[in-house]
Amino acid sequence: MGAARRFTPPTSPAFWRSPLRGPRLTALLGVVLLAGITLLFVTGLLSYAAYNPDLAGGVNDKTPGKGLLGFYLFAWPTGPHWLYRLTQGVHVTLGVVLVPVLLAKLWSVIPKLFTMPPARSIGHALERLSLLLLVGGALFEFVTGLLNVQLDYVFPGSFYSLHFYGAWVFIGAFVVHVALKLPRTVRALRERTDPDAAADDTGLVAVRPAPPTVSRRGALGLVGAGSMLLLLTTAGQSIGGWWRRTALLAPHGGAEPGSGPNGFQINKSAAGAGVRARDTGEDWQLTVEGGGRRVRLSRAELLRLPQYEVALPIACVEGWSTEDQRWSGVRLRDLAALVGLDEAPPGVLVESLQLSGAFRRAALRDNQVRDPRSLLALRVGGAELSLDHGYPARIIVPAAPGVLNTKWVARMTFGAV
Repeated sequence: MGAARRFTPPTSPAFWRSPLRGPRLTALLGVVLLAGITLLFVTGLLSYAAYNPDLAGGVNDKTPGKGLLGFYLFAWPTGPHWLYRLTQGVHVTLGVVLVPVLLAKLWSVIPKLFTMPPARSIGHALERLSLLLLVGGALFEFVTGLLNVQLDYVFPGSFYSLHFYGAWVFIGAFVVHVALKLPRTVRALRERTDPDAAADDTGLVAVRPAPPTVSRRGALGLVGAGSMLLLLTTAGQSIGGWWRRTALLAPHGGAEPGSGPNGFQINKSAAGAGVRARDTGEDWQLTVEGGGRRVRLSRAELLRLPQYEVALPIACVEGWSTEDQRWSGVRLRDLAALVGLDEAPPGVLVESLQLSGAFRRAALRDNQVRDPRSLLALRVGGAELSLDHGYPARIIVPAAPGVLNTKWVARMTFGAV
């Protein structure tokens, strides 16, 4: 009977035998992630700014303890009208597409996670710490982001605060890691081949490589094919039109819901929001306040006011969006004029019939109120709003996140934000 095979722990360099690992492969994947994660972070910051979280009263701010992390916030513009549809579509789609690249990069450097001793010097300790925060932060951000896209909120706490603070921890570790590894990455990309194990100072080249089953070029091709497949099965939810049919992994992909003027995506139904048909019946009235005045308007009275039509999309944080829909209703600035605020209409606090939820109350900035395309919409596509689309009245504002386009509006208070 032969001798038992000796166990090799993962802390031993001999444990890792793939002939594909090496500084060049890691460098190639790292360059892709450097560009992709940078764009991902920038579009994420823009997504947060689009909520106008720095408005007085903090109605839209789901991260009230952000402090200096909100240094860059600015008044979100209303044009071009597809701005948020573009930035959030890129953010979500790119995040999904980068998953195979991220997993391949983690696989390429996994031997480094088992290096012993854990710290040989202060510099090495900092490098290991940044690596721990980098890997943990990347997994946390990607996992919470993917769960949010699928509307699967299994994590504790608010997605907004978890994803926001997690992003800053991750990007801090990412910047440190890039600063430490950039010279070595440039050197690896300039060299045609990886050094042998004896000359390798990265610890990535196998000391006892197993026979190859795929070439390094083939492995990169598989990663690229995985990303391309995810692109084709995700991007359609943002592109719209025929491409929406290809969005198999998107929660709002596939066929359009229903048909007719109201046959486009929704995020939350009336039943899901606790809004009942009797809440929106003949007794419904809109309360408009501001400047010390208050008026109440029935839907019939709103329809007798000057009506305007605009073509605007709905775009949500999960990355899905609709094509431009034809909305008609009363301009927000005309409603402000009803309570004497026609000179320079201020921002407005909008409250819904919805009884609970993070954005049952939402604030709009003054530039959003003053934009002539901002409406209290009463009809869409020439038809009455359906209950799921916000009947009897909903907000529609150009370039705003979907949650700020409040449905089932009950009260509007100008000058409260």
